[in-house]
Amino acid sequence: MTPEEKLAEMGLVLPKAGPAAGNFLPAAREGNLVFLSGHGPVDAEGNLAVRGRLGAELTVEQGYEAARLTALALLRSLKAEVGELDRVKRILKVLGMVRCTEDFGQTPRVINGASDLFVEIFGDRGRHARSAVGLYELPFQMAVEIEMVVAIEA
Repeated sequence: MTPEEKLAEMGLVLPKAGPAAGNFLPAAREGNLVFLSGHGPVDAEGNLAVRGRLGAELTVEQGYEAARLTALALLRSLKAEVGELDRVKRILKVLGMVRCTEDFGQTPRVINGASDLFVEIFGDRGRHARSAVGLYELPFQMAVEIEMVVAIEA
C-alpha cells in the first residue's frame, strides 16, 4: 500500500498549500535529502488551524492533534517537492517546537502526534531521530511548528 493509499484508508487528506509567510521555500532538495521548513497546523484549505499556548489555552490532547495536522502539512510540501510519497526512503530528523507555558514539560507527548502519524503511514521508514522543545513564542501564535529532514529514493 502506498503512503497516499494509507492516508486515504485513514480518512486523511493532505491540505492545500497556504500563503507563503516569507522569502523561503517550504522544501529544499539537495541530492537525496529534502529539508522541510517549519510548518504549522493547518486545515484542509491551508489556513492556520490551531493557535494558543499549551499549558494555558490548550491541552496535551489538542497539541497532539495540532502536531498531526502539522505532519500532514509537511507531507503536502514533501509530496510537492518529490512527486510521490512512496519515494520516501526514511524520515531522518524531526524538530518539534511547542508554544507553551514556562512549566509545561509535556512537549514530547505533543510532538508524538506527528511522530505517530509518520510511523502509521511509513512504518519503519517513518521512525526518526527527534527533538521536542518548548518555546514561549511561535509565528502567528501557532501552537506547534515542526521541521524535518527526509531521505528519498533516487
